[in-house]
Amino acid sequence: MSMAARTVTTSCASRCIADSHDTIRVQGARVNNLKDVSVEIPKRRLTVLTGVSGSGKSSLVFDTIAAESQRLINETYSAFVQTFMPTLTRPEADVLEGLTTAIIVDQERMGANARSTVGTATDANAMLRIVFSRLGEPSAGPPFHYSFNQPAGACPRCEGTGHVTDLDLTQFYDETKSLNEGAITVPGYKAGSWFVRIFAGSGFVDPDKPVRDYTETERHDFLHREPTKVKVDGINVTYEGLIPKVRRSMLAKDKDRLQPHVRAFVERAVTFVTCPGCDGTRLNEAARASRIKGINIADACAMEVRDLAEWVRGLDEPSVAPLLATLRQTLDSFVEIGLGYLSLERPAGTLSGGEAQRVKMVRHLGSSLTDVTYVFDEPSTGLHPHDIQRMNGLLLRLRDKGNTVLVVEHKPEVIAIADHVIDLGPGAGTAGGTVCFEGSVEGLRASGTLTGRHFDDRASLKELVRKPDGALEIRGARANNLRSVDVDVPLGVLTVVTGVAGSGKSSLLHGSIPAGAGVVSVDQAPIRGSRRSNPATYTGLLEPIRKAFAKANGVKPALFSANSEGACPTCNGAGVIYTDLAMMAGVATTCEECGGKRFQAAVLEYRLGGRDISEVLAMPVTEAEEFFRTGEARVPAAHAILGRLADVGLGYLTLGQPLTTLSGGERQRLKLATHMADKGGIYVLDEPTTGLHLADVEQLLGLLDRLVDSGKSVIVIEHHQAVMAHADWIIDLGPGAGHDGGRIVFEGTPADLVAARSTLTGEHLAAYVGA
Repeated sequence: MSMAARTVTTSCASRCIADSHDTIRVQGARVNNLKDVSVEIPKRRLTVLTGVSGSGKSSLVFDTIAAESQRLINETYSAFVQTFMPTLTRPEADVLEGLTTAIIVDQERMGANARSTVGTATDANAMLRIVFSRLGEPSAGPPFHYSFNQPAGACPRCEGTGHVTDLDLTQFYDETKSLNEGAITVPGYKAGSWFVRIFAGSGFVDPDKPVRDYTETERHDFLHREPTKVKVDGINVTYEGLIPKVRRSMLAKDKDRLQPHVRAFVERAVTFVTCPGCDGTRLNEAARASRIKGINIADACAMEVRDLAEWVRGLDEPSVAPLLATLRQTLDSFVEIGLGYLSLERPAGTLSGGEAQRVKMVRHLGSSLTDVTYVFDEPSTGLHPHDIQRMNGLLLRLRDKGNTVLVVEHKPEVIAIADHVIDLGPGAGTAGGTVCFEGSVEGLRASGTLTGRHFDDRASLKELVRKPDGALEIRGARANNLRSVDVDVPLGVLTVVTGVAGSGKSSLLHGSIPAGAGVVSVDQAPIRGSRRSNPATYTGLLEPIRKAFAKANGVKPALFSANSEGACPTCNGAGVIYTDLAMMAGVATTCEECGGKRFQAAVLEYRLGGRDISEVLAMPVTEAEEFFRTGEARVPAAHAILGRLADVGLGYLTLGQPLTTLSGGERQRLKLATHMADKGGIYVLDEPTTGLHLADVEQLLGLLDRLVDSGKSVIVIEHHQAVMAHADWIIDLGPGAGHDGGRIVFEGTPADLVAARSTLTGEHLAAYVGA
């Protein structure tokens, strides 16, 4: 054989070997509840992972595949750079092969930094700044002269934030009273206190004169006087005006570190007003003066993205043609994914989890990277059925660029587009962690697994609906895009408020309900608390458990709190040792003293029903509910709380799981469980089906029914057709999003909505119920 022939043969063999690496191989994965899971995931395909909440989907995708990918990438950096990076341990698995760079597109809300907007979080703002620097008349200079995050472009008064702080002085003092009568209403300034005695004895104001009667000089000295040495009651002290004193002692401090009553005062007293220097545009005069066809960059960023896309299409300038084409493509992606109602100036921190995930998706659609693994966490969250179809198209576009797309999802409409399906289960927590099915969508349908059996489930319309016993009146609602909406939300029934994303649902229920209506809002916002908080502490469950342990062992309840006397002295009851890496993400390592159990060894000698306190906190809700039901460990108060947690579909959570690890849907259901013990009231729930498996939706509907039947009024913002079909009353907003929405397009029963088919929701609900 000639040398050339051997070279060709070798080259062919090499290509064949290279082409054989077409799967991500996982063998023996044991992270969290995974039980020696082995799967082969095809590359450059769209794979959907499904299963009940807590079945192990996230453990496999995020904590095993994505985590190992990140660890291997970190190892490519120099030893010096790695010393500044978090130390990642290899996920517990026998084999992890065929990995590619993993990019996680999750529902973590974007940082609430005042300088972060939809435009800065994507490439849209950067491209727009270049366009204005080339075409704007008169030019403000290079692109950074159009940036509110650069000194060259920022408004000098608000420094590019668009707002300045103002003080509500009515929160500082009651002008009808004198100092001796308690005029100062700041916490810690009661009449007779040392602070007030300094004011009263300073000689600058009359302590017996009402504040409203002060002369101009007295008012200035009372509120603004600079630090001055005075003698009060024979003691030399420094006197300063009330405002600088409060600014220094309260307003300048981290709000989250203040005592609750002081924090409440600060939130009342400090207001943010639109900067008068730039009228909220954040930009300096030169940037605002530069225009293209009469539009400046602030005007462009204030437009809804779909309107901005049309405006950009009207720009025809050969010198920036490639840039304009890329900008148009980015803006069109926003519209295609159902975010055309956003503006580039929208603060990133105000986006919902679903909106934040889709904004990240837009950023990646324009990326030149291929052959990477994209991992999505329920991308259908917050999407109307009409929008899900468009989102599916974007997932397929990412795949067709040559990427591996992994999607954790429950919605049948998304599962249906999968090239490959992995179904985990059969249950949650310790009852899950195994692969129940792996194959095609059609194979899943015929598989007999929980997901397969429920895949084609369709809720039917209720034959009889409840009659309301009153109404919550909303009049002239104009929050965000609402068009002076008047609506009577029926009480005593299950009401579903629906409509496409951006139609005004949240604006109606979270921004327009009159104060004092007695509404309990159960949303998906992060629960306030530290990494020490867990379901047991948040729900009040730990209190009866501690008392039961104390009574059974004849010791103090405080011993059974990891935040009190029973805490491990090495980790102070955290279970882990946190190493702060300054600007990098911190590292948590399990405490060697207590092995992560959080308690002193002596405390773990005490038992209740044969279990120590750490073993109880490691129990899932369902196991704990049975444990505290009868026998020596019978604790009725704990059993009642655990029953409510199980009712809302959180039976798989362990009692001691840190709240920081819960998803948005889990946080919302935890809040709902704590409110279920309340008497009466109106409940507003924001997409309670988030994170719920098809089989769990039925349980949620039963829970909503029980809430209504117990005398509560339940109002649900929801896109899930099963919840719509189960409603007593539907309020549909639209017809579109942004300025095309903000109106009530239908009010009535689900049956009437299906019969009329006059809205997008009506069309999709009719198709869903087979009408």
